Amino acid sequence: MVRGAKAANGRAPIMHQQLSDLVFDRLRESITKGEYKPGDRLVEGRIAEELDVSRVPVREALRALAVEGLVEVRPRHGAVVASIDPASTRELVQIRATLEGLNARLAAERRSPELVQRIEAVLQEGNAKVAAGETSGLLELNARFHDLLYAAGANAMLADLMRSLRDRTRIVFVKTDDEEVRVTWEEHAAILRAVQTGDAAFAALLAERHVTRAAQYYLDNLPK
Repeated sequence: MVRGAKAANGRAPIMHQQLSDLVFDRLRESITKGEYKPGDRLVEGRIAEELDVSRVPVREALRALAVEGLVEVRPRHGAVVASIDPASTRELVQIRATLEGLNARLAAERRSPELVQRIEAVLQEGNAKVAAGETSGLLELNARFHDLLYAAGANAMLADLMRSLRDRTRIVFVKTDDEEVRVTWEEHAAILRAVQTGDAAFAALLAERHVTRAAQYYLDNLPK
């Protein structure tokens, strides 16, 4: 594979761009799952060796992650996983909670039977895992629940904004204990019930509280 070469029009070849995207996805997943902790250095050479790629797609992925706020590029220090700034986190969460509330309101007003059924299926799968004490796959199910709720809101621009905010705040919602997991899925169920019954105001309130409470749990448990 030719890595880092330029096409005649000055653009990176498609294969190179795909490789950069794959590295980006892998690093973002590792950060949001907590495999890389805030403050951890992201050394280009080491990551390139681990992923069996050149440094070029790693460098491009790190730049893209910096744009999303998941990585900080520090002079003379290189790239590190972005640290949690409680004040900035609260501001981001406040915006995300407001938008999640608006989306839940729209979902309740539109009540797509097909999407509601799909959300219900995800909810049942998540509840089964919680009841069995299983944690594997819950993050993915949580993402599916919210993605389907975004689809039910049927506002593409709003969904894009929320996904961007979710990426920037995802690290806040990664670490949870068993009780927090149980409460999270109980809140999911309550939001879905409000959507199903068409109670738009209550759905919006529950969705806002869901995001705000989970973020506050994380901030309350940061090391002092």
